[in-house]
Amino acid sequence: MVKFSKELEAQLIPEWKDAFVNYWQLKKHVKKVKLSRISKLSQTTCSQDYGISIFDPVRSFFRRLTSNATNQQPDQILQVKNTLSEQGDEMSEKDEDEDDETELVEHLNSEEDEVKVFFEKLDEELEKVNQFYTNKESEFLERGEMLNKQLQILLDLQQVLGSRRKSSGRFKFARSPSSTGLLSSYSSGPTSDSETPTEFAESHGEGTQTNDVISALEKNGINLLGAATRGKTKKGKPKMAMRIDIPATTPTRTITAVTSMLWEDLVNNPKKEGGPSDYINRKKIQCAEKMIRGAFVELYRGLGLLKTYSSLNMVAFVKILKKFDKVSNQQSSATYLKAVKRSYFVSSDKVVKLTDEVESSFTKHFAKDDRKKAMKFLKPRQQKSSHMVTFFVGLFTGSFVTLFCVYAILAHISGMFSRGTETDYVETIYPVFSMFALLSLHLFMYGCNLFTWKATRINYNFIFEFQAGTTLKYKDAFLICTCMMTTVVSAMVLHLILISNGFSPTEIDAIPGILFLIFIGLLVCPLNIFYLPTRYCFLRVIRNIICSPLYKVLMMDFFMADQLTSQIPLLRHMESTACYFLAGSFKTHHYHTCKSGKLYRELAYVISFAPYYWRAMQCARRWFDECDVNHLANLGKYVSAMIAAGARLTYARQETQLWLIIVLVTSLIATVYQLYWDFVKDWGLLNSKSKNIWLRDELVLKNKGFYYIAIALNFVLRVAWLETVLQFKVGLFESRLLEFSLASLEVIRRGHWNYYRLENEHLNNVGKFRAVKNVPLPFRETDSDG
Repeated sequence: MVKFSKELEAQLIPEWKDAFVNYWQLKKHVKKVKLSRISKLSQTTCSQDYGISIFDPVRSFFRRLTSNATNQQPDQILQVKNTLSEQGDEMSEKDEDEDDETELVEHLNSEEDEVKVFFEKLDEELEKVNQFYTNKESEFLERGEMLNKQLQILLDLQQVLGSRRKSSGRFKFARSPSSTGLLSSYSSGPTSDSETPTEFAESHGEGTQTNDVISALEKNGINLLGAATRGKTKKGKPKMAMRIDIPATTPTRTITAVTSMLWEDLVNNPKKEGGPSDYINRKKIQCAEKMIRGAFVELYRGLGLLKTYSSLNMVAFVKILKKFDKVSNQQSSATYLKAVKRSYFVSSDKVVKLTDEVESSFTKHFAKDDRKKAMKFLKPRQQKSSHMVTFFVGLFTGSFVTLFCVYAILAHISGMFSRGTETDYVETIYPVFSMFALLSLHLFMYGCNLFTWKATRINYNFIFEFQAGTTLKYKDAFLICTCMMTTVVSAMVLHLILISNGFSPTEIDAIPGILFLIFIGLLVCPLNIFYLPTRYCFLRVIRNIICSPLYKVLMMDFFMADQLTSQIPLLRHMESTACYFLAGSFKTHHYHTCKSGKLYRELAYVISFAPYYWRAMQCARRWFDECDVNHLANLGKYVSAMIAAGARLTYARQETQLWLIIVLVTSLIATVYQLYWDFVKDWGLLNSKSKNIWLRDELVLKNKGFYYIAIALNFVLRVAWLETVLQFKVGLFESRLLEFSLASLEVIRRGHWNYYRLENEHLNNVGKFRAVKNVPLPFRETDSDG
């Protein structure tokens, strides 16, 4: 049977952990009461070893007091103590007995003090739980009220759009002249065709119905320009208008929003139209519907978390009071338990009612009265871990190890890395297979990240906004990694076998290219096989990174962009592989065709700069959205990294003293910049005022030594660029092996960085009790007077 403390630890909401009843601290207080009681009983037993004494009635009296020490008043204990003092002069052994009785009274006082402290702490915890529950309940009730209003506006607009249209007359939403933010908002999902205005007006037969709808909209604070608006300001404008605030979350949407704004400014006449305007169109209403649906889903999830919070705390109070009764050998906590059951977090039914209302509204308006369909949105099923995944991970791991050993033996026997044959093999085959190896290593590190995040209860699904039913688990990441590496090593073994059997390199060097095309085809395959949601999510994130800064940056986007900054060698190998096969070098076996080209050398700079550039553009976009200067400082970090990377590339081709000095200066500046940002900003460490020496106040890992090791390891791996300056004089194969080893160390450093980066993000969410996404709503009131 699992202890309740472990069960509570496993089920509590990580972001609300500090708001839960501190069950573990209360258990310590119960233990203190128990120890105090044991000490008192032992003293009572010891006092009986002196034989018969006239103090026996007094001792008997104290034994009776033991059973109800918590009900003993301080003045009663004082009276007992005085009685003992008055009788102290009656016998010759009075001094020894008096000491015994005084010590017993002290233990009684000690037990009563521990009981008093326990109930004081219990009161504090109950007050904390009630206060948090009340605040969250008010927050969700307010959000539910706002959502109902938004839903009513949406339904009214859909009714207007459903009416028959005329080419004359346009209904438009007023947009506040002060409203900016075409580039800002929250990602609500894919969208995006061009938003052509849809003109509509009421027909003669439906004029009354449409006027009623317009009146209903005006009651909700919305006015349609071009309609018979009733509330006017002194300047003749509507008092309040409602703007449809559709977020520009994708590059297409952002470009559309900007071009639409420019088109309105250039073509429309502001004097006639009364200022710039957003046309009501079907696409915007669909986007608004999707945003409101997402807000309902998050509200429902939040209400579910609050119900879990209430039930777990109630069970915790019951358990701790039962423990107290067992220790004190009485039933004095029954009255307190009744008070807990009457507490607001237990007795309030507002959350239950609001949950039913949300479920009912969602089923009616977003699932067409199909409750089963509605529950797929509101309560998505958690993906169950399969034993088959574990089996295949073990199978592919064993296969990979076996094949790699076979490959090493074949390579040694065939003399593939000897001085005479190593050049052709290393220059043609190495880039392809090392590219797959680096990618597999990154997947392996990501699987380790998922495992450690789960083990330490870091809510990475919430931080990355992953879907519960399709999120990748650590076993799945290991399966993809081992499957890929088994396939790659199998291709390498096949390639060596064919070479050993006398096949011409021009005939079999297409094998790596075929393997590369197979993986690309699998990545973009539209069939629902081999983790389709994960593959398409990856492609969407890569698209968003490349299109920076045309959309709002989410956590997943800049986290993935940071991974790319550690995979520049992989991108360089992709360049080599693409050139090798596109230029037909695998047929002629002239690998110098690509490397001697001017375009190839210039592309090396572009590829080395691209990840840093994308990340810098994301920082610029975040600064534009949030007006936080820290994002500009972060942008400077990536600019310094770009300069250092460019200097190292140039020095590799022009090994002069001047370029050596430039490399040292730029790399040193970039490294110090990156180390400071890693430790202070991304990890939140090196806080001189922290209660944990040079760490931070809140730590997930119990052993502080891990953080100090992480700081030292990150520092060592950050200065791996020194190899570029030292220029070790080794053979071609050894130089490629050294290059691959350094690239692998950078991938390991990034995987190591990932854990502490997300730990810091998780602790920030915990500090703000942020367990539910705050979904923006599409309809926003604006003052027409600006």
